[in-house]
Amino acid sequence: MRMRCRGFALAVLSASSIGLIAAEDPAVVDLRVLSPRVAHDIVLAAVQDCVERGYKVSASVVDRNGNLSAFLRDPLSGPHTAKVSQRKAFTSATSQVSTAQLSSRPDLKFAPGMLLIVGGVPIKFNGYFYGGVAVAGATPEIDEKCAEAGIEAVSGTMLFVE
Repeated sequence: MRMRCRGFALAVLSASSIGLIAAEDPAVVDLRVLSPRVAHDIVLAAVQDCVERGYKVSASVVDRNGNLSAFLRDPLSGPHTAKVSQRKAFTSATSQVSTAQLSSRPDLKFAPGMLLIVGGVPIKFNGYFYGGVAVAGATPEIDEKCAEAGIEAVSGTMLFVE
């Protein structure tokens, strides 16, 4: 009985997927990830930007799936800033938009791991999406500016990546 149910589910899935997958679609998809050096450069620049503004913060970079790639915490920042920056980066990466754009989405309020506070920004270069960066410890608007400064710091390098 189980075998028939599984076969039926596969048949339904296959039949419904035929219209979604064209014959010319590739069998594999290329995935681009940031090198550890670039991810580190982003968090370093983000924290430095906030320090210059007078704030003690943490910064996180996550890949497109929300996995932590780089993290830096000013030793004088609050311990809560570590998790907050990671959750904001996760939110931005998994939604592929800034957390500022999501702050008015109450339907996402209880989604696991999501944090709808301004300060997370998606990382995109040359039409490719890489993940998200976020800062925590300043005001939300300053957090976002520092995260953007982190991306800007590597933009010269990333513009030449093909």
